[in-house]
Amino acid sequence: MRLIWNGHSCFTLETSQGSVVFDPYLDGSVPGFAPLHLTADLVLCSHAHRDHGARSAVTLTGRSPSFQMEEVATFHDDKEGALRGPNTIRIITAEGMRVAHLGDLGCQLEEWQLARLRNLDALLIPVGGYYTIDAAQASALVRELKPRVVVPMHYRGEAFGYDVTRPVEDFLALRSDAVRYDGNFLELNPDTPAQTAVLAYCLG
Repeated sequence: MRLIWNGHSCFTLETSQGSVVFDPYLDGSVPGFAPLHLTADLVLCSHAHRDHGARSAVTLTGRSPSFQMEEVATFHDDKEGALRGPNTIRIITAEGMRVAHLGDLGCQLEEWQLARLRNLDALLIPVGGYYTIDAAQASALVRELKPRVVVPMHYRGEAFGYDVTRPVEDFLALRSDAVRYDGNFLELNPDTPAQTAVLAYCLG
């Protein structure tokens, strides 16, 4: 399978059992990111905010994917959603591998939620803080879950992201297995080594 970072928290997951776009952002909602024009079998939004819920940015193929999908209900903040509402984690199982997108997770997870997120091949996790969990909280969650591949998202770069969020370097300082990619995609298979994969943002 191939995991493509489209910017912010938006990813395309392409598998032999179908394709899905996670959390497309609305044009102009996140500084520095180009408008999205994506195609997939399915689009999934963790919540309805402008920077995560732009379903209109994705053209659907009309095909029905055959992969498995699980949902885990969480919150966008540490006040049980009182500040920013609910957040839904999605777990996709395809080609014998499990990939989880945490959306704008902003709270600590309970044991039943953690149990659903163990044995992951890839974990897409927000690390920028302010709107989501921060680098230290994300690192602690990774240590708890022990996914094979960790992909940070929802952080500030030199030319993109919200000023109030922190750069990915805060998270990488807590990791010893970072791999920086020149491109915006990662080929994930059973032989992909354990790592924290930092994908590059590519215009277009």
